[in-house]
Amino acid sequence: MPITLPANLPAYDVLAREGVSVMSDTRAARQDIRPLKIGLLNLMPKKIQTENQFARLIGATPLQIDFRLIRMSAHRTRNTAAEHMAEFYRPFRQVRHEKFDGLIITGAPIEHLPFEEVTYWDELREVFNWTQTHVHSTFGVCWGGMAMIHHFHGVQKHMLEKKAFGCFRHQNLQPASPYLRGFSDDVLIPVSRWTEMRQAEIDAVPDLVTLLGSSEVGPCLVEDAAHRALYIFNHLEYDSTTLKEEYDRDVAAGTPIEVPVNYYPGDDPTRAPTNRWRSHAHLLYGNWINEIYQTTPFDQDRIGTAETA
Repeated sequence: MPITLPANLPAYDVLAREGVSVMSDTRAARQDIRPLKIGLLNLMPKKIQTENQFARLIGATPLQIDFRLIRMSAHRTRNTAAEHMAEFYRPFRQVRHEKFDGLIITGAPIEHLPFEEVTYWDELREVFNWTQTHVHSTFGVCWGGMAMIHHFHGVQKHMLEKKAFGCFRHQNLQPASPYLRGFSDDVLIPVSRWTEMRQAEIDAVPDLVTLLGSSEVGPCLVEDAAHRALYIFNHLEYDSTTLKEEYDRDVAAGTPIEVPVNYYPGDDPTRAPTNRWRSHAHLLYGNWINEIYQTTPFDQDRIGTAETA
């Protein structure tokens, strides 16, 4: 089944050319079935690139997805055209009355700041609390996942001495988890961050279960069943060239940066990188969508109520 997107959203043509099953919102409205309503709260500066990455993954599932783009109400992006934002995004204050089967909260390039110093932190905390009554399952990604786990459990993020940058092997710590159905025993995952969550601090919270972790870069995927949430601190959604783009940007700017670990063949940045994580990215997000489909109420008004919590 396809993902539903506005026919004039750039991701529509990108995904269609890649063979992803997409359907225009007008065509979807004529079908007598209930699609899953998945929101993307996009905190990244390059909105269109991030839309494409997540739409590509959730659009590969055999279910019809109604994909909604959300932004913070007061924050204005400087990296995406105002026309794009006005046409395709709605501020949180306009959707807070709606119910969602799933919500993805992306990372943001502000990890050097304490959470409380982020300009939209108060509204983001409101979003986190809102997910408990209006969203069936939430997926916090990178900084978004760190912010959620800090909000609900007080777990701190810690600055690293140097950037964790490259592709790192992660162990499958909970093979029986429905979110890891089909996963290998170890998984290569792109990492790009200056901060970390520490395993001992996560283990100290009884409600948290680490599903994927690395001896080199720490916990990666954490389940928070009590809040119907998953937190991933790394980037399975990345395109093949995303780390290259980050590396080339820093080199061009004269910013000290090491070659991303285990990314280029032979660690040679003159060679084209190869994607070795795509299949697990599809597995993870497909498993997440499947769990939502299996457990979300058909009547959307019942999402987040005591009987379905």
